[in-house]
Amino acid sequence: MTRRIIRRTPDTDPAGLPGSLPPLLRRIYAARGVQTADDIDYSLNRLLPLAELGGLSEAAALLETALAEQQRIVIVGDFDADGATSSALCMRALKAMGAKDVQYLVPNRFEYGYGLTPEIVEVAAKREPDLILTVDNGISSIAGVEAAQKRGMRVLVTDHHLPGDTLPPADVIVNPNRPGDRFPSKHLAGVGVAFYVMLALRARLREQGWFAARGIDEPNLGRLLDLVALGTVADVVPLDHNNRILVQQGLQRIRAGQCAPGIRALLEAGRRSTGRVVATDLGFVVGPRLNAAGRLDDMSLGIECLLTDSEDEARRMAAQLDALNRERRDIEADMQSRALEAIERLHLEASRLPTGLCLYEAGWHQGVIGILASRIKEQFHRPVIAFAQAGDGELKGSARSVAGLHVRDALDAIATRHPGLITRFGGHAMAAGLTLDEQNYDDFAGAFDAECRRHLSADELNGTIQSDGELSAGEYSLESACQLRDAGPWGQGFPAPVFEGEFDVLGSRTVGECHLKLNLRPAPGNGSIDAIAFNTQALPGDCRRARMVYRLEVNEYRGIESPQLVVEYIEGHTA
Repeated sequence: MTRRIIRRTPDTDPAGLPGSLPPLLRRIYAARGVQTADDIDYSLNRLLPLAELGGLSEAAALLETALAEQQRIVIVGDFDADGATSSALCMRALKAMGAKDVQYLVPNRFEYGYGLTPEIVEVAAKREPDLILTVDNGISSIAGVEAAQKRGMRVLVTDHHLPGDTLPPADVIVNPNRPGDRFPSKHLAGVGVAFYVMLALRARLREQGWFAARGIDEPNLGRLLDLVALGTVADVVPLDHNNRILVQQGLQRIRAGQCAPGIRALLEAGRRSTGRVVATDLGFVVGPRLNAAGRLDDMSLGIECLLTDSEDEARRMAAQLDALNRERRDIEADMQSRALEAIERLHLEASRLPTGLCLYEAGWHQGVIGILASRIKEQFHRPVIAFAQAGDGELKGSARSVAGLHVRDALDAIATRHPGLITRFGGHAMAAGLTLDEQNYDDFAGAFDAECRRHLSADELNGTIQSDGELSAGEYSLESACQLRDAGPWGQGFPAPVFEGEFDVLGSRTVGECHLKLNLRPAPGNGSIDAIAFNTQALPGDCRRARMVYRLEVNEYRGIESPQLVVEYIEGHTA
């Protein structure tokens, strides 16, 4: 394991937090910028108001007309978990509000690529829609919107991705990242934007007396927060206060059994209990299984899993998604092995890795390059773009970045300095996608490395671990573990607490082929505690002490809960 720098988060005065909070939580919250009790109030009435998100009133009016005139609405989504949950949410909400003809269409990534392209408009046109509603895409679909409008379709774009210099000529655009939009949270996921649009539509229909006039029960859109929570966590958007409300409310509904059968079935497939579900279960158990459909096959399977109200159907589809996810893991493992071999060759030839690392092999699977880029980034602590063939002489790349480099802005800078080098691109600060001609790969790899060098110092490539300090002897307890679990939701931008410390190693053994099970004694401390280090080699036989970075979590085995350390980094030594 590469030696890492461990840096403790500076102590922050928690004076503004309630004195009733345990000292451990006061310290953790204060380190994350939580200053008052309001910052950890996750009631729905604390959500940012609808009026602050630009375009909502116009979007609601457009949708109201579509419902009143019984127009055909086609939802065009993205092929990831955010797009799937957005599509399912709008399908459920629009039907609940009286839509008679609403369908969804998700581009197959291998045939049509991302977003509302002219090609997918051609497919949509066969359904003769009056209105196209994009979810989790559309802000960069200039040609696609134009193609739809030429065919007489109106277009409502709902998206959260960063826009380019030119906006599509849609009838209405709702995007908190649109220039000039005053919505305070710029981190809504696509499903969060879709939820706000549906809230605005319900409010408008209520004002118009829609539900009473038609004998329709006004829908409780809070029932869709399980989908909002799943899409938000799976898309790894920063969990600012508004997103934490959405996630926490969704988690509460899942724990109470008030969730879509598909989410319950996907949790069961990952051997997770709905009653104890936490945000990481959505991100690492449900999200990957849902994403597997879009990566290897057709995201329609994932959307149907989220739409069905049949428990049996949900389990059947969840089993298919679970099988696809196992296949995805096998493909990923092979790709990662070949990527590491390529990196080793590069390291031997160049004596050092590029700051911005590009990887490409002709046989790589287009649906898995994003995960591959993420894995390599985690191992080598630098921005990575993995490429796969997209046909017609083009490559598709998936980028993952590190703190200090806004990767979408980096691609924009490269496109400006080298016109024609990139065919198209889009994304966020930490993740992006792009397309380029295969013949431009070497030139692009050099330009990407140069751009990364402009922004990243050597220290930023060292894989620094941010620690919340040490636990006291009395905090290695089930009570503390439960407090930390329940204090979330934790995630991107609001990280789960991570601690550091020195331990006596009382015992260690390998379990499940590649995981290290440990029995440790905290120093100082008298008792012992179990720990697990995933994908970690065995310690040397003479290792008696170790420095570790870890999370304190609740381990459940055969109905019995106990505290357990989940080790993220370990340095073993004999003295």
